[in-house]
Amino acid sequence: MSFEFLLTAFIVCLAPGIGVIFTLSTTLGRGLRAGLWAVLGCTLATVVHLGVALAGLAAVLHTSALLFSAIKYAGVAYLLYMAWGTLKGTGALEVKPDHQPQSAASLVRRGVLLNLLNPKLPMFFVAFLPQFVPADAPHTNMLLVELGFGFVAMTFAVFLLYALAAGFLRAWVVESERAMAWMRRIFAASFASLGAKLAFERA
Repeated sequence: MSFEFLLTAFIVCLAPGIGVIFTLSTTLGRGLRAGLWAVLGCTLATVVHLGVALAGLAAVLHTSALLFSAIKYAGVAYLLYMAWGTLKGTGALEVKPDHQPQSAASLVRRGVLLNLLNPKLPMFFVAFLPQFVPADAPHTNMLLVELGFGFVAMTFAVFLLYALAAGFLRAWVVESERAMAWMRRIFAASFASLGAKLAFERA
């Protein structure tokens, strides 16, 4: 696994997306422990997408406009639902931890769902991983699996850094009603804009 691959994977994982927004909002709203469960959920979804890509199903998504659209619009609907819940203070950014606390399973499930409903991820793996496989490499399939799990590990590490940073800032944010109001608006807008972006994606 080359340094170039690790650096590229780090940059890709660092870019704000659905998983990053969910991890940050969960940690700021519910604390570091909840944020860590969110990280686990997002990482598990990445493992599933990796399996889909390696099994060749990404090609099916790319050729089937109906299947792609079905998954895409399910993802759009869920992101808009997250945006509304966040804005109203009943979603990821719930600031009353003693009021209907979410279980670890619920947080993991939400992280998995958010990332599973992004049909671009398996196609990203198909486009991204082969670039780091030499043409004359023996055991190409094993190398793809190694690179894929390297990317999964990088995803977990980067999301963990995001959660730790949000956990460090949480005390200041939660103590300020004004800060929490603005954070709700920012994350709601982020979920909505990601939904809009996904809605206009093409297979």
